[in-house]
Amino acid sequence: AGRPAALLPLTVALRALNCFLVRTSFVPDEYWQSLEVAHRMVFRYPPRETSRFGCSSSILNVNNYGHLTWEWAHGLRGYSYPLIFASIYKALQLLAKDDVQLLIWVPRLSQAVLAAFADVKLYSLVRHLENAETAKYVYFCQLCSWFTWYSCTRTLTNTMETLLTVFALSYYPIKGSKMGSSCKYLALIALAIVVRPTAVIPWIPLVFSHFLQEQRKTDLILRNCIPIGLVTIGTSVMIDRVFFGEWVLVQLNFLKFNVLQNLGTFYGSHPWHWYFTQGLPVILGTHLPFFIHGCVLAPKRYRIFLVAVIWTVVVYSMLSHKEFRFIYPVLPFCMVFCGYSLKHLKAWKKSAASFLLLSNLVPALYTGLIHQRGTLDVMSHIQQLCNNSYQSQAFVFIMMPCHSTPFYSHVHCPLKMRFLQCPPDLTGNESYIDEADVFYSDPLAWLNKEFYNDTLLPSHLIFFSGLEQEISSFLALRGYKKTATVFHTHVPQGRVGSHIYVYRKKTEMNH
Repeated sequence: AGRPAALLPLTVALRALNCFLVRTSFVPDEYWQSLEVAHRMVFRYPPRETSRFGCSSSILNVNNYGHLTWEWAHGLRGYSYPLIFASIYKALQLLAKDDVQLLIWVPRLSQAVLAAFADVKLYSLVRHLENAETAKYVYFCQLCSWFTWYSCTRTLTNTMETLLTVFALSYYPIKGSKMGSSCKYLALIALAIVVRPTAVIPWIPLVFSHFLQEQRKTDLILRNCIPIGLVTIGTSVMIDRVFFGEWVLVQLNFLKFNVLQNLGTFYGSHPWHWYFTQGLPVILGTHLPFFIHGCVLAPKRYRIFLVAVIWTVVVYSMLSHKEFRFIYPVLPFCMVFCGYSLKHLKAWKKSAASFLLLSNLVPALYTGLIHQRGTLDVMSHIQQLCNNSYQSQAFVFIMMPCHSTPFYSHVHCPLKMRFLQCPPDLTGNESYIDEADVFYSDPLAWLNKEFYNDTLLPSHLIFFSGLEQEISSFLALRGYKKTATVFHTHVPQGRVGSHIYVYRKKTEMNH
């Protein structure tokens, strides 16, 4: 590993390869809070809905050509992050290159390029603080990390939050650093907070530590913090004003929902110790022993990084809804300690490096290419409906746990589509059950009631294999025939089956 500039082309090439070797789905937010929103911003047709915040209903009127999830109806998400992808979509549209494959891959590739820049930034930070040798090992650990490989090219707010955290870290005034720039690192944190308000968490101890060390405290607040805060929040509010059509303070709503009301539990809750016993050990993987060793070895000035990691994990542990991706932003901090450990191993350096590489390769390739790929693969079957004259009669119903698949961003034609809805109840109704839960409690009865009239029937049904047995009488009676079987996962759980089936209704045309 040489100078940072020389590393960049190699890293970009590697992350581009990374991008194409990740063909699985991770969480619905990857599409529903970024690409779907961007697609609707650029390609929606003129008629604006009248409801507050302009959200569409559950069965899509084709004129809307897009759907926003319930978070947008309550102003919990901001348009600043989707605007990045909307700009890409707009450029493709103006160049008449808005082909569905480009709409899927160009945003991911742009994310991959940013990830490569972050990798090199991490390298140059350690090179500056320590030496090229230590930097080389940190860079190696960062590239080896299976979870970084799995996540860094996805269009997730967590990914952008992590990349901006690395960029901010490279300007953070740590002791012994001459590259520190209060203005730059604070601006990058502010940007990260606009993308995802939780980005503030890892930075609380770091900013506080900087504030304590800073001689000119008043200057820091008046010349840096306040102007940067006002400019970023102001810009974010203006962007949201344009797209929501009214004034909305997204960050406040987000905080109210997730922290004060703790409504995230609607999506599942875990015990308090989950991040310590599962979350962090899983995303670190085989890096874990090196991380612990590095924490013991690293000089005192790196303690602040460790404090940031522990503090973040503790804060997230207090919230009952937990996910691996929430603590992804502290992974680069951990890599600094892993690299430090690797550099200081005397005898086993080569073996340890080989072990790290091989032990991360398997989970990286398995999770990237095999585990949970069906929900993306099935979209190509839906895309085919756009190419024929049958499009106007087609009606696709996705009978899966809600938001299992992407939507118009992966179809890109005004096809009639519907999926099961699952917005949480925000009115405090104790007996509330969402549409998906009602459906799964008795799929057959639900289908017979919903489609009591044959003219209402969807032309295509898409569902997980586990459901087939339960609704077989409905399928036979209504003349549906299986046209495709798509592999999804080796570990089916609950409502998620190992395969996805596509059923098509027999019509006079295709007998």
